[in-house]
Amino acid sequence: MADGWRFLSALRQSMGPVFGTLLGALLAVWGAVSLVFIATRMIGDPTALLLPVGAGAEQLAALRQALGLDRPLGVQYLAYLSEALRGDFGQSFQHGRPAMELVLERLPATALLAAAALGLGVGLGLAAGVTAALSPHPRVRAGVMALSSLGQATPAFWLGVMLIMVFSVQLGWTPTGGRGGPEHLILPAATLALPIAAGVARLLRASLVEVLKEDHVRTARAKGLKPATIAVWHVLRSGLTPVLTLTGILAGELLGGAVVIETVFAWPGVGRLLIQSISARDFPVVQAAVLVIAVVYVVVNLVVDLLYARLDPRVRHDGATR
Repeated sequence: MADGWRFLSALRQSMGPVFGTLLGALLAVWGAVSLVFIATRMIGDPTALLLPVGAGAEQLAALRQALGLDRPLGVQYLAYLSEALRGDFGQSFQHGRPAMELVLERLPATALLAAAALGLGVGLGLAAGVTAALSPHPRVRAGVMALSSLGQATPAFWLGVMLIMVFSVQLGWTPTGGRGGPEHLILPAATLALPIAAGVARLLRASLVEVLKEDHVRTARAKGLKPATIAVWHVLRSGLTPVLTLTGILAGELLGGAVVIETVFAWPGVGRLLIQSISARDFPVVQAAVLVIAVVYVVVNLVVDLLYARLDPRVRHDGATR
């Protein structure tokens, strides 16, 4: 045990602040897979849904034994962790196929939706944030901030339903759901993108307002530089660092946040599969889907933390002096 602690101490010293970040990431993944194990055992016995109505107690007991659900909870948990480390989540109760295989089949659809929403949301948010901070017209600045506040306060599922009612049902411009051509992507991506744009706009505006007060911006103005040059090379470059962090957090959250939107638009991604599997009490698929979402979230945020430390010298200094 002492050798193990010495090894960890030496590893921590050699890796510096990265060690703490990696350790936190591993603990986050372990916490997620443990919580989903507990949650799946609390939602009920799946055997009653897998057998025909009127199945006898002997059939239910036999199926529970076949699925390993008759073992003590602690034994199930240890077996679950052991198999999860090997990437084996067992067979789907509902589909009879490897659970992770089902999840990975749906992952490209979710990744496409998340990438489209993130790109659209960040693009709109950057434009709105710059306008809210640098526009010479007070009414324009106030209007952008009011729309941003409204965008953050609007529930995504309600927004999705309203977009379907207007653009699909009333106007007939887009499909109501499913996945096909680019037209199927428009509404779900827009639904996820609008809250992202609102958050980015508000953060960027606040960041730029603070940067405008800094000495180097005043010095640039005193030198007679053009406003456009000051905005791009002095204000935006300094103000975008917090937005990078928020973008990373949002990218990780999109996989989880897309669960409801995929259901609203019948988008065949991981989120919709997760909801269907929860309804069917398909434990292996639920556990595999949550692990994938947790790993993506943790990895994205780990990358953002490392990039942020590279971009902001103050973060490197703080981490090195702890």
